[in-house]
Amino acid sequence: MSNLKKDVTKIIHAVGGNDNISAVTHCVTRLRLVLEDENVINIPELESIDIVKGSFSANGQFQVIIGPGLITKVYDEFLTQTNQRILSKQEVKEQASEKLNIFQKLIKYLGDIFIPILPAIVASGLLMGVNNILSNPGIFYEQPFLEVHPGWAGIANMINLIANTSFAFLPALVGWSAVKKFGGNPLLGIVLGLILINPQLMPGAQYARTPEEVSYWNLFGWKVAQIGYQGQVIPVLFSSFILAKTEIFLTKKIPDMLQMILVSPITLLFTGFITFTIIGPITMILSNIITDSILKLFEISPILAGGVFGSLVSPLVVTGMHHLFLGVNLQMIGSLGYATLWPIQVMASLAQGAAALMMFFIIKNKKEKGVALTASISAWLGITEPAIFGINLRYKYPFLAAMVGAGVAGAITASADVKATSIGISGLPAPLSIMPNYWMIYFISMALSISITMGLTYLFSIKNLSFKKIDSPSKEPLRQTN
Repeated sequence: MSNLKKDVTKIIHAVGGNDNISAVTHCVTRLRLVLEDENVINIPELESIDIVKGSFSANGQFQVIIGPGLITKVYDEFLTQTNQRILSKQEVKEQASEKLNIFQKLIKYLGDIFIPILPAIVASGLLMGVNNILSNPGIFYEQPFLEVHPGWAGIANMINLIANTSFAFLPALVGWSAVKKFGGNPLLGIVLGLILINPQLMPGAQYARTPEEVSYWNLFGWKVAQIGYQGQVIPVLFSSFILAKTEIFLTKKIPDMLQMILVSPITLLFTGFITFTIIGPITMILSNIITDSILKLFEISPILAGGVFGSLVSPLVVTGMHHLFLGVNLQMIGSLGYATLWPIQVMASLAQGAAALMMFFIIKNKKEKGVALTASISAWLGITEPAIFGINLRYKYPFLAAMVGAGVAGAITASADVKATSIGISGLPAPLSIMPNYWMIYFISMALSISITMGLTYLFSIKNLSFKKIDSPSKEPLRQTN
């Protein structure tokens, strides 16, 4: 315990002392600190402490990697020595967000909306992969597995039903998370999402094929098409904002004794009316423009587009802008039934993991070797920040090598027009979400992402390129995992 106390004292000193600490919480492996000034942090001193496995800055929080188990003892001792009060993760996030600029706050909002629903999306993606394996020919036999073993048909049908549910009710998931983030009642967000996919409405995909068959509401001479928004993301995001702000406004204006019977009905009615008449038609056009523009770009030069996007995914993670593409991928799946960006993004996870693994063999420091090995495994399972911030970005040349490896693999993936039926776990499990007829070329791309990155990382190291290790933390946001 005496060593623990000394190590915690050293951590406090390295991050600028008690006066520099605004708030603290922790997750499964890390201390999360909101600091007055991150420029005063002494990174070499901090990471020389025995219990510290690494550090990075994200979303206005400076995070010190301790490890599972020990983190709770470190956190308790940290509170004792600093006299900080116990705060929830949300309270710390709110304090940290005050340090972000407008653009960073926008990106953070998107991340805070989409990340809570990721477990459901990823679970559906993996189950869709299992269904693909059972339903497609050429995997176990020339015929589909289900034709050879028809007794499995019932199980496959049940798996397919469970797998498709998250995407079938995607607006309800987004509505719940978005309304909650905007400060409204998340249950009304679920209802809003269900309203937008009510079976009485013509699905948007069917409307695109047979617009002449759509029914209309006659609102005093104003004809409003009864169109649903199955699989759509953008319409429900805007509608959720309107719903939350309407509910908040009405709650302030309507007496307490009447709120139960007036606030929710008026909120849903007003939001529904605005959505079907204004927000829905406009955002549907916007959604189609975004989807069509991406497809057009990849049609013009898939190799160039895939290469550039693949190489830029990791820098986008550093800035936090990758959250934008989560929504775009979900929008593509809802509109087209598949995503083409996500298969390319996977190559960046593989490349960052490969760079960290090669650094495990290059680095002499035992402590950093341990971080590199665990970070590589983490990246290959879709969690890239330990590799990016713990090793690759700090040494720079492995990060550059990973960008090149992911770029080459992304170009090949895009040129083959690889499609994913869902968003699954990035990294090595990713093929489960890829349509089986693209598996061969996708495995080749994955192998190239890893091998090119490892080769370049080794080459850069033996060439003794003048890359200096970065000791100051990144100040930009990235994807949160705990």
